[in-house]
Amino acid sequence: MGLHPLEFSECYLDSPSFRDKIKAHEAELDKTNRFIKELYKDGKALINATKQLGMAQRKFAQCLGEFHFEYIGDAKTDDEKCIDESLQEFSSFLKNLEDQREIMMRNITETLMKPLEKFRKEQLGTARVERKKYEKETEKYYSSLEKLLNMSAKKKEPQLQEADGQVETMRKHFQDESLDYVCKLQEIQERKKFECVEPMLAFFQTVFTFYHQGFELAKDFDHYKTELQINIQNTRSRFEGARSEVYELMKRIREAPQEYRQTSPISSEGYLYVQEKRPPPFGSSWVKRYCTFVKEQKILHMVTFDHRSGGKIGETESVTLKSCVRKTTDMLDRRFCLDLDITDRPGTVLTVQTLSEDDHKFWMQAMGGKEPIGHYLGRIYSKERGIDAQLDDVGLDFLKNSISAIETRGINDQGLYRVVGVSSKVQKLLSLMIDEKNSEMDLSTSEDWDVKTITSSLKLYLRSLPEPLMTYGLYKEFISPAKVGNPESRVQAVHGLVHKLPERNRQVLGLLMKHLNNVAAHSKHNLMTVANLGVVFGPTLMRPQEETVAAIMDLKFQNIVVEILIEKHQKIFSDAPESCPSPPAAPVLFAPTRQSKKQSRHSRPLAVYNPQALDIQTAVGDCSNSPTDEVSMGSNESVSSQTSTASAPDSPPAKTDHTLLSDSLSWSGMGLAAAAWNNCEGTGDTEHGASPTHGELPEDGVSGGRKAEAVYPCEAEHDSELSFQVGAIFSAVTPSREPGWLEGELEGKRGLIPENYVKML
Repeated sequence: MGLHPLEFSECYLDSPSFRDKIKAHEAELDKTNRFIKELYKDGKALINATKQLGMAQRKFAQCLGEFHFEYIGDAKTDDEKCIDESLQEFSSFLKNLEDQREIMMRNITETLMKPLEKFRKEQLGTARVERKKYEKETEKYYSSLEKLLNMSAKKKEPQLQEADGQVETMRKHFQDESLDYVCKLQEIQERKKFECVEPMLAFFQTVFTFYHQGFELAKDFDHYKTELQINIQNTRSRFEGARSEVYELMKRIREAPQEYRQTSPISSEGYLYVQEKRPPPFGSSWVKRYCTFVKEQKILHMVTFDHRSGGKIGETESVTLKSCVRKTTDMLDRRFCLDLDITDRPGTVLTVQTLSEDDHKFWMQAMGGKEPIGHYLGRIYSKERGIDAQLDDVGLDFLKNSISAIETRGINDQGLYRVVGVSSKVQKLLSLMIDEKNSEMDLSTSEDWDVKTITSSLKLYLRSLPEPLMTYGLYKEFISPAKVGNPESRVQAVHGLVHKLPERNRQVLGLLMKHLNNVAAHSKHNLMTVANLGVVFGPTLMRPQEETVAAIMDLKFQNIVVEILIEKHQKIFSDAPESCPSPPAAPVLFAPTRQSKKQSRHSRPLAVYNPQALDIQTAVGDCSNSPTDEVSMGSNESVSSQTSTASAPDSPPAKTDHTLLSDSLSWSGMGLAAAAWNNCEGTGDTEHGASPTHGELPEDGVSGGRKAEAVYPCEAEHDSELSFQVGAIFSAVTPSREPGWLEGELEGKRGLIPENYVKML
């Protein structure tokens, strides 16, 4: 389990568990700060002490290998897994280079040291300043709160109101500071994954050019660098999308914190001051405790916690509540008090003080107090919709009409589904087709509506449904296989879940996925790959019923589910699954090529490295080139597009696996110089280690096929694999269903061949 998400609503409760979560985040940032400092120190030693280069490099490699990034949430995406493993991969690479002994490292200051130090000073340093500010505001607020609560209720009303106003102002300021600090902590936790790894990737680019005898190893490392570059770009894009969602959620919570207060039908929680009576003549004292009331069992759990004493948590005390009565100021010179009749202490009345009038009403209703207060506790999740969107025949006709128009008129338009239409036109078209039920108009031939208006209307229709197309009830089940499991088990799990959907939902989803697969097949022209479409349609087709930071962190897994639906739509929607096996508990990190051939990879001969093979300074533009009156129709569509293109349109969609890179084509026209590769049939978790020269494979399977030549020796580890030496010629080479592998014939025997061990002839 990684770091827990810091929910904005918890800033208003300020519970002990929330403070523990903050401490865990702060400890992780301190660990990252220490790591960067150590890395910076080691880098300086590497530059200035060439005579001790071997020892410094070993320590540097060890530092990389021992550090692991923590992540927010309960699972990582495949991109994050690769990023998390990248430091270990870099460490392994350095240890191999150490054996060569002829190492010339120069120019690493600009590529590694300065970016890391900049991140440490600007990001981690800012977090440390915010931390001190947050602790200072905590002390000020709780001190003023205690003074207010100790104030006599017999004072004049203007004095009481003035004191209440001052504390209320300080409370709002403290909660604003808490929100900002929580947001900053989580932002830095996400930033570190790419802002710490990218300088290291740049550092390795520089290192490769100075290793005369390490060129072949660097060349073999190319496929991993390319994959890591894409993983970092994907993570950066998801970070930008998640950050905008988090800021929007923080804004809504700041405007109406009571609606987001974490309550449930089962329990309520918050701080109470409990009166503890002492033997005469000492009187009584008031102790602040964090209380959780279990409504069904009427049990009140109380734990002592003081923010100013280092945050130490005391023992938990539990009592069973019999009744709750409001205590008037005539009986006690304190406001906001309640008398609790305790079942397990007959004749004992426990007096507690709430923090404010609103908090008093909250606890009265939660504990079933005698005074009826109509305080609204639940949060209503609603979304204003300008149209009456339903999954009826009218909606289905509109969907078919729109898809037909898009595929007829704009299938090759760049940025299809990313470039948005003018809001007023989109609303007008949707109202005309849905509310007025105009089924006679053919959008394929109508010149009144451009393609971007039609695509935006289609997305708005799907978002305006009373319930997401993939339903609230199945949301967690759809997300689960994206977090764990290998590609095959993910497909099987999603396949089974799709057939749990209502008939009409499944029908519409299948129609849409078939269309999106067609869009992805033309990605060479429209730049909309499967990954890009997943980013656009993930939040549109599935979303949780309750908005939280944890839900926003699941956006990346929504994209994976949609990618699977697009790539495997024919298999998933053609027939019902035979069985729906649960995904395994532990994720499979790599395809067979990385696992079974890793040892052979490290023992290969060395060759020359081409520094132009990968340009890490990727320039990614903004796809939002529409005029100022055009607005985005999707919550996640403003994210920078992943700079990639897909395989040629005439390739079978089922064989288009992941994002293919072009040397000179990107979303905004800026280049990402990278090696292009093709993968066999599989999912987005497959190995991208194919040689760029291995070319295109025929569509007709075994028939015809291609010839390939072995560039590395291989010893079979299973009966289904082929053993061969360098120079062996394979015939009838075709894609394999096993990700990262090909099928071919050698000396009359047909079997599996590692895809990155051969080059196509």
